[in-house]
Amino acid sequence: MNRARWWLRAGLTVLTLLHLTLAIWILFAPRSFYALQAVNLTMPYNQHLLLDFGAMNLAVAVMLATAARTMRIHVVRTGLGATLTFWAAHFLIHLRFLDDMAPENDALLMTGLAATIVLPLILLMLTRRSEPTAADPASHPGDAVGGRQD
Repeated sequence: MNRARWWLRAGLTVLTLLHLTLAIWILFAPRSFYALQAVNLTMPYNQHLLLDFGAMNLAVAVMLATAARTMRIHVVRTGLGATLTFWAAHFLIHLRFLDDMAPENDALLMTGLAATIVLPLILLMLTRRSEPTAADPASHPGDAVGGRQD
């Protein structure tokens, strides 16, 4: 396995675990998750909405785990694109609520959210470096990243 492929799989695994952790926490203890200052930003508790958010995180975790397992280029890019879209939108949403949190919490939260944007961006760049070449007659859009499948 080449180095870029190894880092790509490791990054996909980290993102899978992040989404899976959020999903399990929210689905099994929504009030505990809601108790976080970064979550309850002056909004009333809504169990249905939180459970939907937990289910969405579970779905993203499944997609990312599938990408990490198969390393199929279209699955990897779709998973990374979906998680990047979610975290970028989530970052922008939290920018709107910075006044509702203590400054030290703002900095920590926004740094963490920025990291969840940077990681998929880096991983997407790795898919370009390890993409099957057109010169390889066996390669096509469904090929695994790096032209190999595990």
